[in-house]
Amino acid sequence: MASSSELEKRPAHGVDPHDEPSAEWGWHGQFPKATRIAGLLTALALLGMLIGNHRGHIEDIYLVATAAVIVIALIWDRIRSRTSWRR
Repeated sequence: MASSSELEKRPAHGVDPHDEPSAEWGWHGQFPKATRIAGLLTALALLGMLIGNHRGHIEDIYLVATAAVIVIALIWDRIRSRTSWRR
């Protein structure tokens, strides 16, 4: 059985330094705004690739489908981030 010194209360928000030692010496988080901007720029770049001199249109289907998946993921992430405080 573990002693009380081993079972310390973990912080509600943040990273436990025992799980990830890098949290002790610096910031440990994510870049949500930069991730959304990068996703939007990627989707726009994929749609920009539709302009070209190719004859077949199968690659157009893949480009549009991939861009649509990225945009749907961005919308889902935006909705999820707005309602996360309600949980």
